[in-house]
Amino acid sequence: MDDHGTPTAAAGTPAVAAAPRPRDPRRAAFEQNKLTRRLQRLAGEAIADYSMIEAGDRVMVCLSGGKDSYGLLDVLLALQRRSPVAFEVVAVNLDQKQPGFPADVLPRYLAERGVAFRIAEQDTYSVVKRLIPEGQTMCSLCSRLRRGVLYRVASELSATKIALGHHRDDLMATFFLNLFFGGKLKTMPPKLVSDDGRHVVIRPLAYVRERDLARYAEAQQFPLIPCTLCGSQEHLQRKQVTLMLREWERRFPGRLDSIFNAMGKVEPTHLLDRTLQDFAAVRATGRPEPDGDLAFDVDPLLEAAADAVAAAGAPGGGQVVPLVPR
Repeated sequence: MDDHGTPTAAAGTPAVAAAPRPRDPRRAAFEQNKLTRRLQRLAGEAIADYSMIEAGDRVMVCLSGGKDSYGLLDVLLALQRRSPVAFEVVAVNLDQKQPGFPADVLPRYLAERGVAFRIAEQDTYSVVKRLIPEGQTMCSLCSRLRRGVLYRVASELSATKIALGHHRDDLMATFFLNLFFGGKLKTMPPKLVSDDGRHVVIRPLAYVRERDLARYAEAQQFPLIPCTLCGSQEHLQRKQVTLMLREWERRFPGRLDSIFNAMGKVEPTHLLDRTLQDFAAVRATGRPEPDGDLAFDVDPLLEAAADAVAAAGAPGGGQVVPLVPR
């Protein structure tokens, strides 16, 4: 016993850990409601900012069975119910005939939700396995085949928009993949015409973080279906870039916010692309130019931002910040 008469563990006997306190169901419901409202708000803002959905649209939601596409469908259905403009939602899944694919899961889920849907069946799995040697990346060919089928189905359904479940993290990862390996400043845009010129592709989750979608999928208990075709390829460059971004966010809070905001604030005159700027026509104007060259001076806005980080005591303040985690 201790000095207060309380029994203690005998020497050499491990103490028994206290049982975790049960989670307050009211708190859990509050957090879930807050997450739901955040996802709907961010998707609504992205849709409005980029004019993704208009009155009379038939939006074809590409549903893979993953957390992102489930979240996309759920958010669009919620926004549809209170949207000031009327639009239709139809879910489409491509059954690629992967061995062990649970073909009954999505039709049952969609029927129970009362969602209009189409299941397109095409054996792209065998094509990919036949053409791509074992151990090589299958994503490129698989995505091309899948895209072709989905475009065809969109035409058959008279869909005016094709909605994909790419989120904010996807957009940033794609930006760095193009930067590191493609030699381009390019990412997935929130809205763009398809490569065949016949459809408009939209990404309503462009402002939504992946971690919020993961939490939402867990709370909603979506019947997730893993992709066994590409999920086993652990060394894909996209995964490496995603890990890099997560490490940046852990070590330098706010860095990803700055990167994401930068993708929407491009200054073509301050880059090197001759198709965007007629450098031969650059002449002195004789008047102050707000976006003119500062020569040797530091950009005052950039300097102010760096000073703010240092003043806040954030990691990286007052020291050289490595771009790639050590």
